[in-house]
Amino acid sequence: MISNLQETVNKDDNLVWRGRWVNLDFLLGISDEDFIITVTKGRIAKVEVRRLPTHTGRFAVRAARETWEEHWQPLPRRNYHDIWSMIPKGLATLDGDLLPLMQNLQYFKDVIASPRAKGGR
Repeated sequence: MISNLQETVNKDDNLVWRGRWVNLDFLLGISDEDFIITVTKGRIAKVEVRRLPTHTGRFAVRAARETWEEHWQPLPRRNYHDIWSMIPKGLATLDGDLLPLMQNLQYFKDVIASPRAKGGR
């Protein structure tokens, strides 16, 4: 599902430039599966399945697999098009240190939506 995230983000020069000051791990939860995404200077250095419960990253964004599948469609339905639409509808949750997320909001929104570029599959 997120297998093309690293490639899609890293080949987008504008997105990498926008995140050039971002150096952290964050968690993307897809149903019961959690992925740790390592960002180094705006590039996705690594996407790996979380192995230790203590490895959480700076913040976490979680949603059901069906929610992410809809979010990653080329033209998602209303309430699925943006994480800030998904959260108040109860479709996604955020937790952790949200400061780096808010400081780089458009970068993270675009990173999370990047699988959409290839239809999310």
